Amino acid sequence: MSASAPVQFRNTTLGATVAVLQATEPPALADALHKMFGGMPDFFNGEAVILDFAALAEVPSSIDWAGLNSLMRRYRLQPIGVFNLPPEHGEGARRAGLAQLDEAVTGNPRQIETPAPARTPEPPAAAPQAPAPSPQPATASTMFIDRPLRSGQQIYARGADLVLVGGVSPGAEVIADGSIHCYGPLRGRAIAGAQGDDRARIITSNFGPELVSIAGVFRTFERGIPETIAGRAAQVRLSGTENTLNIEALQPI
Repeated sequence: MSASAPVQFRNTTLGATVAVLQATEPPALADALHKMFGGMPDFFNGEAVILDFAALAEVPSSIDWAGLNSLMRRYRLQPIGVFNLPPEHGEGARRAGLAQLDEAVTGNPRQIETPAPARTPEPPAAAPQAPAPSPQPATASTMFIDRPLRSGQQIYARGADLVLVGGVSPGAEVIADGSIHCYGPLRGRAIAGAQGDDRARIITSNFGPELVSIAGVFRTFERGIPETIAGRAAQVRLSGTENTLNIEALQPI
């Protein structure tokens, strides 16, 4: 999903999901959710959701609270509160049954830059010092999940690749900002490049998911999985200038 999408999803320390809204019009959000989740109205499993308005480019004159609540419930999300809401809309949120939640509660404090304290200049060194070593590039983090995921369970590897040692059952959801590697049967929903990384991939030793997505480009399998890849080792990736989603069987060594 690209950074410009009207809605993005995050996890919080509360166990709730945060929907970061860049638009408040239900039709625009409905289109984005349909593309993101392949039109599956049961993508979530009754999780609580907090609506975060920090990413709005402009404060709207009015907010369709009934439409927002209805849209979230359509995807089996239960709206419970708001975050970073412009003050003039606070009464409308309260009437819609949504609580005002601050940064400390959601575990997503804003980063505030403060000027560094002034330092007293040091006298020049008597002899030249050896140059500091060049910084090494940071290694991308990886989340490992050793247990199989059952239906209804969800894992999100924020800013990391996701490695699943066990399988993913139907109805389970795995999401990663990086790539997803599954060394067991992949039967649930797999979303890689969740923040728009079009280089991400999904690789599994046993292909059979309900949905796969790379950077917001998705495919569902309501009509079944092609025999050329069903149950086989396969990878999913984007290719070409138009970012076409390709699913290909991996040849055994």
